[in-house]
Amino acid sequence: METLKGKRVVVAGATGDIGKGIARMLVQSGAQVVITGRNQDKLVQVAQAIGLGADRYQAADLSKSADIDALHQKAIQALGEVDILVNAAGIGIIKPIEQLTEAEFMQTIQTNLLGAFLLVKAFLPGMKVQKKGLIINIPGVLGKVPMAGAAAYAASKYGLTGMMQSIREELKRTDIRITNLFLGGVDSAFWDTIDLRVQRDKMIVAEEAARAVWFLCQQPASGVVSEMVLQPFNHQAI
Repeated sequence: METLKGKRVVVAGATGDIGKGIARMLVQSGAQVVITGRNQDKLVQVAQAIGLGADRYQAADLSKSADIDALHQKAIQALGEVDILVNAAGIGIIKPIEQLTEAEFMQTIQTNLLGAFLLVKAFLPGMKVQKKGLIINIPGVLGKVPMAGAAAYAASKYGLTGMMQSIREELKRTDIRITNLFLGGVDSAFWDTIDLRVQRDKMIVAEEAARAVWFLCQQPASGVVSEMVLQPFNHQAI
């Protein structure tokens, strides 16, 4: 496995339960980390909790190219080029199609898919200069298997899976690696505003989901984990 000591990493979605855990584990492993999230106050709290200064975080709405540009500039100033990009950001709106509004559909696509596109557009050129790098996204199982009420969410995650597979084809002659993590249900704040009867006590613990990403950041240089599936034992969809 590759050591994380000194690795330069950007973690998007660091204010979420999974992203916060990822950032903390990376810092504890000696990585140089810059984090981002939509909410400035939450981002400051996370940064303080894991020992990052003001030069190591930048609030950003990933669907806005200007915010991505500001994040990229902050990362370059703090780290130089980036070795690993982790995208743990995303929103989930779970509703029957007749209740789903156009605004909600577009918000989901813009955050989960356009945001991932803009992140890659910003950080991939630096990886190409270095001729190496690692990009980790979390499409989740709904990037492979549909679920009732998840038309917008599944569309964004299927799109993310296809987009990253296409980009992987463009990078075959480089040492830039792409990993998609297909997580099943994770007991996190994601479910707090979703009106579904779910058994959160049988879901994956957020800390263990974060640990999976931490593990993926240490892939051996001689290979690539193109996909990992992690889902609750009692609800295996893939």
